[in-house]
Amino acid sequence: MSAKSWAIDIDRDDITQAKLVEDAGAPLAPGQVRVHLGSYAMTANNITYAVFGKPAGLFGNDQGYWDFFAERDTPGRLPVWGFATVTESAAEGVSVGDRFYGYYPMAEGAVLTVGKAGPGGFTDVTPRRTTLPPIYNAYQRIEALPDYRAADHDYWPVFRPLFLTGWLIADQFEDEGDYGVQQILIASASSKTAIGLGFALKLRTERPETIGLTSAANVDALAARGIYDRVISYDQIMTLNATTPAALVDMAGNGAVTRTVHSHFGGQLQASIVVGKSHWDAQADGEGLPGPERQGFFAPGRSQKRIADWGGPAFGQKIAEAWLAFMDVAPRLTSVDKRRGGEAALAAYREMLSGQADPAKGIVVVP
Repeated sequence: MSAKSWAIDIDRDDITQAKLVEDAGAPLAPGQVRVHLGSYAMTANNITYAVFGKPAGLFGNDQGYWDFFAERDTPGRLPVWGFATVTESAAEGVSVGDRFYGYYPMAEGAVLTVGKAGPGGFTDVTPRRTTLPPIYNAYQRIEALPDYRAADHDYWPVFRPLFLTGWLIADQFEDEGDYGVQQILIASASSKTAIGLGFALKLRTERPETIGLTSAANVDALAARGIYDRVISYDQIMTLNATTPAALVDMAGNGAVTRTVHSHFGGQLQASIVVGKSHWDAQADGEGLPGPERQGFFAPGRSQKRIADWGGPAFGQKIAEAWLAFMDVAPRLTSVDKRRGGEAALAAYREMLSGQADPAKGIVVVP
């Protein structure tokens, strides 16, 4: 029996209701490992996981993000990205002391079921997870990550999954001929995913103009970071040239912003892509919008397409090259704010949920 540790339980029906609990930890079954989290990030992306914790059709079945780390009749455990070290093993191919980057619950520790263990890592084969997107079930050995550098360690949980999503959105734009637009509007432009998208688009020699949309208080600071060609506030959307073909990439999920963009551009809005819901408590208001039908973007699906197109090694190489280029500038874009312990973890979740987190900082929790 392992020592007691902390975890955070979240009400599946009301994500504002979260509490710190004691997790006694059951004995391991054959094939399982127990890990202790070394660090993980708390970002707006995690709030999206909570919003879509219950089944919402994202995975093409009756599962949602709560299904990764909790049974249906128990409180939700929020998924987070981070690093963990194996403290107990009943699985072949994984030893005590091995370190992995991957998807974990918001807790001090976790129990994972090992499948396909090898030099690069393993896949979690807990039954409820086998029908969830495989990208979330892969645990990679730190030593096997080709683009891991010790100096970038804290930025991996903060940016890696979000940068990948942004890079994949940029790839889709290029693949679709930029939908024929001359400007790409990016809502919630201070979010980590948006920054990844802006950076990936900026790597291209020929591309549409990028316009970051953010709150008035964030405009100057975000513009100074040099990610977008222009940064404007939400209340300045109507000043944009409505005759110039445009696309909207929506990280916010704020219905008022969406309606303003669709109403202003009308038929000149060529694509409206929904990525996240950082404004989780804002009304969606998507009925009867002028312009194109909104389309969802799902990073695991896009990843699987590109792996099929290019092959796994080539896909990994492209990501690695872009990631290392981004890591060279990430420290000037975002500072790391480290929090320690369960109480700090709960406070970080509540801070992100309330929208009070500083967008210029990346919160890293050290259990």
